[in-house]
Amino acid sequence: MAKSSRSKSLGQARRAQRAQKKKTAAPAFRVPVVKAPSERGDAPAVALSEALQRARAALDEALGGSPPAPLHLFVSVTDATHRAVVVNAAGVADGEHWQRLSEALSKRLSEAAPVRWLRLDWTRELVEYTWQGLAAELKKHKRNYFRRGIALDDGCERAFLEQELNANAMLYQGVKVPHAELNQKNFRRYARERFGADIGLDFSADRPVYTFTTAALLVAADEPTQRLHGYSGGREGRDTGRRLIERLTPEITRTLIERASRFLADQVEPSGRFIYGLHPCFDRQVNGYNTLRHASSIYSMLEAWEVTQSETLKRAIDAALSHLTQRLLKRFEHRGEQVAYLLEDNGEIKVGGSGVTLLALSKYTELTGDRQYLALMEAVALGIRQCQLESGGFNHVLNATDLSVKEAFRIIYYDGEAAFGLMRLYGLTKDARWLAVVERAFEYFIEKEHWRAHDHWLSYCVNELTLYRPDERYYRFGLQNVAGYLDFVEQRITTFPTLLELMMAAHKMIKRLQAAPGHRHLLELIDLEHFYRALETRAHYLLNGHFWPEFAMFFKRPERIEGSFFIRHHSFRARIDDVEHYLSGFVAYLLHYLTPETKAQGDASSMPGDV
Repeated sequence: MAKSSRSKSLGQARRAQRAQKKKTAAPAFRVPVVKAPSERGDAPAVALSEALQRARAALDEALGGSPPAPLHLFVSVTDATHRAVVVNAAGVADGEHWQRLSEALSKRLSEAAPVRWLRLDWTRELVEYTWQGLAAELKKHKRNYFRRGIALDDGCERAFLEQELNANAMLYQGVKVPHAELNQKNFRRYARERFGADIGLDFSADRPVYTFTTAALLVAADEPTQRLHGYSGGREGRDTGRRLIERLTPEITRTLIERASRFLADQVEPSGRFIYGLHPCFDRQVNGYNTLRHASSIYSMLEAWEVTQSETLKRAIDAALSHLTQRLLKRFEHRGEQVAYLLEDNGEIKVGGSGVTLLALSKYTELTGDRQYLALMEAVALGIRQCQLESGGFNHVLNATDLSVKEAFRIIYYDGEAAFGLMRLYGLTKDARWLAVVERAFEYFIEKEHWRAHDHWLSYCVNELTLYRPDERYYRFGLQNVAGYLDFVEQRITTFPTLLELMMAAHKMIKRLQAAPGHRHLLELIDLEHFYRALETRAHYLLNGHFWPEFAMFFKRPERIEGSFFIRHHSFRARIDDVEHYLSGFVAYLLHYLTPETKAQGDASSMPGDV
């Protein structure tokens, strides 16, 4: 009865939320008058005039009271329910200049329109190209990694910020084109909405075009004014446009966890199924579904709930967990045993899916003390054991119709997921059957040198295994899994959130090795100074994949994505598994690196009393 009540309240909340979103829908690029913040309950806002005053004062402070002349300013404004309105004007930053900007904004939105975020950019560097020359320059940049604005004239009267270009897919030609490339269709569409149908675009090869950089700040209704990174070239240019954060503190990291887990909770529908993902440029949902990622996303939400204790998050977890156990898992009688497997929509069974199911169920049991899933976890674990081969490896994919083998090997992730899930179940129950399966598997992983894959799931698993079996071979595997990968972790251009998970699992094992006289010599296998520099660099670099307000405001539905994480080279996709990996990495970073006194070294959550 209690479960039904929770499900009903969650469903009512979701339906009310969708109804509210429909009510506030409006034509693009025109911010309507919406309900006051007090009525909305979650959207503080200020009047446009007040936001402009704050922006002007912040600009004066940023420029030290002596702005260059002329100064080209861009003002971007949104109430968070619609893509930002952007206006721009050049001149000395005096009252007349600000009046022109204010008048331009008043033509696009009502004076009474609430402002949640106002971003102010000012130009710093202008470089001339032809369209042909710019096309060559764009090819040097990974798709969506071109971090300069584009102007159609040298006065920047008809100009687009880098964030406008990327949020409207104006330099994106799809996943088959690895580099940035002009998308004329999207460019024309947005340019006409921004400047009018008579903008007169000409993409002739020899036509002049300009790129520019900006410095920027953000005025928000609910926080102090934020200075944003300007473009400074090289690697540092990848921070462009997001807020200045010199150090990842526990408070900042906790806020990231709260925001990302709230996003995942919002994706859980009344049925318990997730909205699988969003393409935020045009607010389109990602097609398809993946039940493995359903289970692993629940696991990351439980990790976050351990930190936040949010009731809203817990309700979403309960709904998603109910869908997992009642709709996505299927029991079979096979080889004289009762086994259970996670089914994909296409009829596949993945051994990795069984592994992450165990992660979710064992984490739930550990955190709540609720024993209802113990028998189900045993059936899932037996299903994994039936997938194990004489070699110690696992059959990766089965057919759900008859449990025949569809693919003996698909991706190394499945090995780590399956073994890690069994280790977490062993930590919960101390049932020797599950440890025996993992040790057999590691004989195979070591023989096949699986450490060369630098897989984060195997890093998680070997850290867990060495808690109970401090065998030198296992420690060596765990160190080799990261030792030759540190340059990649430190320098990779994409945010690659699983790299932080990889490093954090290794960090926990390293801390135990440092306190283990019999195995401390193994640390000679790794450059610890490089390791921790790479770990810190990667954790900070993940900030560039967060939908801060200063990024989210340029997309079609800012409030829907703000606080989540994205994959830039997939057109800023925010899929549940994308967010899950950022979230798990930051939870580990908070609990085991920034505030290690809150946890025993290694992983205390793996070593509860027997259930």
